[in-house]
Amino acid sequence: MSHSMSSPRNIQLVFETYQKARLVFVQTMAELATRSSNVKCLESAGVLELLKPLLSDACSTIRQCAVVAIAKLAEHDLDIARQLLNGGIITITLENLNKYNVYYKRSALYLLRAVAKHNEELASAIVRLGALEHIVSCLEDFDTQVKENAAWAVGYIGKHSEQLAGLVVDAGTLPLLVLAFQEPEISLKQISAGALVDLAQHKPEAVVDAGAISHLVHGLENQDPKLKLAQLVVNTGGCGPLVELLKESTGGSRVPACMALGFIAGQSDQLAMAVIESKAITPLVEILQKKDAEDAELCAATWTLGHIAKHSPQHSLAVAVANALPRLLQLYTNPKSSGEVQARTSCALKQALQCCLHRPALETLLHSAPACILKYVLAQYAKILPNDARARRLFVTTGALKRIQEIETVPGTSLKEYINIINSCFPEEIVRYYTPGYTDSLLDRVEAYTPQIPELFTDRVPSDCQSEMSIEKRN
Repeated sequence: MSHSMSSPRNIQLVFETYQKARLVFVQTMAELATRSSNVKCLESAGVLELLKPLLSDACSTIRQCAVVAIAKLAEHDLDIARQLLNGGIITITLENLNKYNVYYKRSALYLLRAVAKHNEELASAIVRLGALEHIVSCLEDFDTQVKENAAWAVGYIGKHSEQLAGLVVDAGTLPLLVLAFQEPEISLKQISAGALVDLAQHKPEAVVDAGAISHLVHGLENQDPKLKLAQLVVNTGGCGPLVELLKESTGGSRVPACMALGFIAGQSDQLAMAVIESKAITPLVEILQKKDAEDAELCAATWTLGHIAKHSPQHSLAVAVANALPRLLQLYTNPKSSGEVQARTSCALKQALQCCLHRPALETLLHSAPACILKYVLAQYAKILPNDARARRLFVTTGALKRIQEIETVPGTSLKEYINIINSCFPEEIVRYYTPGYTDSLLDRVEAYTPQIPELFTDRVPSDCQSEMSIEKRN
């Protein structure tokens, strides 16, 4: 080798040429991977093995392009996505996530969502590798695109199942998604709203408790049409089509439709009334009455009915006259119902009863509800009876007063207090008459009673009888 070839400048050029070649390679692979028709050919050529070492390349641009190329391949092909997990590529990406610059973070998060989107199996595998911790930290990043890709990844993981959604929620993502939705960038609003909707399909209460709905409502003020993802949850103009989706007998549209209507109804009494006027209650109750309904459908319909009924007596009346409360009680007391269904029905019953003044609906539950539900029924009677004479009469004639005397209570409990309030609405002798054991005490008094025979039945003959007897003797 000549002296000129071994000069520092020439040596440097060799390395620069090598770096340019690596860069051209990863950029070309990323471009080719954009088209799904190229994926199989690239896979057979061993592209993953060639790209893997470049994930930790000294050049930041090469690292980023290598991740993008792999992400595009995974996005198109389930088998490749599975190979990334088995081959350790996802592990390497996670290890490097917080080592390199913001561009690498964007690309790495893109790769995570490209794998997670395929199915629950791959999403669960990513979670087991500790991806959620990294994703949550990226939701707090200052870079908007990093937050966008992190929110996207959260939605793709959580949408697959209730278990995964629970893990995502437990990781602390909801407050960060709500904050992301409040950012001024439209694209970030879109993606964070989409992630909230994905999680709400499985964990609606958590999304509501995080305060997401009020911010989604404010999002309606933004005129950008791309924010209609948020409007799916809160815009009353979509009630009609959503109700039609409830009536579909096939497909997976019923649960999202139920959830959307529940979100709408939960925001205000006006929006809940719009849901009622769209005739949503009947198909919701029909879902509850289906013998082959899945737990997800029962939970969604129950949750929505509770959000409709909770606002006022008028709202609760609409649910009560549809005969929803007895069916909710049946689902709650049925030993075959899952724990999730029982929890949802219990909550919906309490929400509806706290506003219900419809006596026939209350009367039905009075004779069949367990104590934990019964106290809400009696609380409503305690509001109705003091000011309604006709209701008090019906309370006696239908056997309701007798029924509450039969309830076993503990002094000092709310159930006992409500019974005392109801009893105070009636004369004391009426309450005693329907108290268990009162009939026996009356019979005991009959047995112990000493008859007081009137004079008519003594030995002395009354004067009118004496005159009649004298006439008979003369004849």
